[in-house]
Amino acid sequence: MATIYLDNQATTPLAPEVFDAMLPWLKENFGNPHSAHVFGRQAAAAVEVAREQVAALLPENGRVIFTGSATEAINLAFGAVRNMAPRGRDQIAIVDTEHAAVRDTALWYGTQGFDTKLLPVDRQGLVKMEDLEACFGPKTALVGAMLVNNEIGVVQPVEQIAALAHAHGALMLCDAVQGFGRIAIPEQADLIALSGHKIYGPKGIGALWVRDGIDLPPLIHGGGQEQGVRSGTLSPSLCAGLGRAAKICAERRDEDMIHIINLSETARSLFGDWAVNGSLDQRYPGNLNIRRDGLDVARLMSDTRGVAFSAGSACASGSGRPSHVLAALGLEPARIKSSIRLGFGRYNSVEEVEQAAHLINQAAEQQLS
Repeated sequence: MATIYLDNQATTPLAPEVFDAMLPWLKENFGNPHSAHVFGRQAAAAVEVAREQVAALLPENGRVIFTGSATEAINLAFGAVRNMAPRGRDQIAIVDTEHAAVRDTALWYGTQGFDTKLLPVDRQGLVKMEDLEACFGPKTALVGAMLVNNEIGVVQPVEQIAALAHAHGALMLCDAVQGFGRIAIPEQADLIALSGHKIYGPKGIGALWVRDGIDLPPLIHGGGQEQGVRSGTLSPSLCAGLGRAAKICAERRDEDMIHIINLSETARSLFGDWAVNGSLDQRYPGNLNIRRDGLDVARLMSDTRGVAFSAGSACASGSGRPSHVLAALGLEPARIKSSIRLGFGRYNSVEEVEQAAHLINQAAEQQLS
């Protein structure tokens, strides 16, 4: 049985145009982009074209640093607090529902002499602004808030968060992995992380946008490649793939969004007996996190092997840990375990969504009857 793929928050298919852009740099154009000869210069030129394509979707007053993943980009971004600690700024505040790449990194810094605060959210998954304002002080170094939550699709008020951070002399880190190429990127953020494989690009590459004037200590030491902060030979193929994926997103963003909204509205109408986790209004429509009380999702997934979706009870980072996001919304363990996440993408059709909804609802009814 053919599988319907509805897990586009976990990863997206590689766009055919991206594959075509990558292929030459895997075959005849094999030069090291850090070499001075013609092969190296050709590869370096391809990297810079890709950098410009990615930068076109980001604020103007900054630079793009290629990394091996968004997780690496986030770890690189956190290095900014190491430069601020000698000035007495050693406090980090992040929204409690951040992806593990941000949350676990912030908590690790809490073991290294920094004061890490987790900012609570309301039952809609939105940060409580009064708690955010109360956390600021003369020691605040960095505030982290993701643009689109990977599990529940909620869109945080990042511009407002960034404005508060700046008013108190702090930096703002935005994990834009789920929003980059889809919705507008916040102009006021200071550090923005993104990933290739969430925008129909290749796995194994991400990027960090850094506002001008912000210094980062090296994350990977060695030959000093990639602006002196991320040593190691860049892959022209992966860079070209990310660049082309970003360019395609820019060209068809409106078209993609209309399609995603159509898929989401179709799904919402077909899952009328399910409750939605997170805000109904302030969310990215390509993410639908829903629950039906009493459901055994592990059994549901076994009974609907023709549909690829995620269990809401496990963090999308792949750690297998219970979802801290759904717990932060105040959901009881039983409701967390009865939740699923559907992720709609560019290559899904309405017919696929309808068929998937039929299979999931049918299996759920049989289980609950």
